[in-house]
Amino acid sequence: MIDHFGAHPDRVLSRSVRAGDWLYVSGQASTDPETGAFVPGTFDEEFRRSVENLDRALAEAGADRGALVRLGVFVRDEDALPRYNELYLQTFAHPRPARTTIAMGFGFLQFEIEAVAYLGD
Repeated sequence: MIDHFGAHPDRVLSRSVRAGDWLYVSGQASTDPETGAFVPGTFDEEFRRSVENLDRALAEAGADRGALVRLGVFVRDEDALPRYNELYLQTFAHPRPARTTIAMGFGFLQFEIEAVAYLGD
């Protein structure tokens, strides 16, 4: 069984795809959930908005953060990594999902997060 969430012919991707018991969430950034338009802000604001969009994508598939098994995170500025770790510890409960963090070169985007969640029993 494969289900696509947030798929639309005018968008370049599905917000998430469920394949069996696994949910793959596309990169969630600081965007307006209705329009998809980028919403700039401080690093903290972009982090918070990105995680809210991740929560929405999980909820569409009937899941929450407790189902997360892996996160892929992209941070524009290496200097933001200490602050990112603080926000991460405040946001994701122990035991935390596996995580990869990559410094990226996007000029306008400070933070993006993608995820894999397990929706089985």
